Amino acid sequence: MSGSETGRMGEKLAAEVLEREGYTVIARNVHSLYGELDLIAVDSEYICFVEVKVRKRDSQVSPVEAVGPQKRRRIITTALLYLQNHPSDLQPRFDIFSIVTENRRVTGYDHLKGAFDTDGY
Repeated sequence: MSGSETGRMGEKLAAEVLEREGYTVIARNVHSLYGELDLIAVDSEYICFVEVKVRKRDSQVSPVEAVGPQKRRRIITTALLYLQNHPSDLQPRFDIFSIVTENRRVTGYDHLKGAFDTDGY
């Protein structure tokens, strides 16, 4: 499975799980000059900017660790631009949806709500 296939599979799984959890996915793969938002989902309280990360079980870096300071900065900047163009009364939140695979199969996933915030950015 190529990297883009893996990414699409991860985003599809994340969207399905989020919808089962009661969220509505309102956008996928939102691009700006600064970066990309994998998924944007809403519930009654939050507009969630969800970074989806897929890693093999034996990877040296976990999916959450792969979302470092530079990646977070790009996500935050892109989210701010999105909100300028699509105002919302909902509270923004930055989530990470981590997926672990082994032999091309999903062995686990976790929706980390409020994984990071805008402090320091």
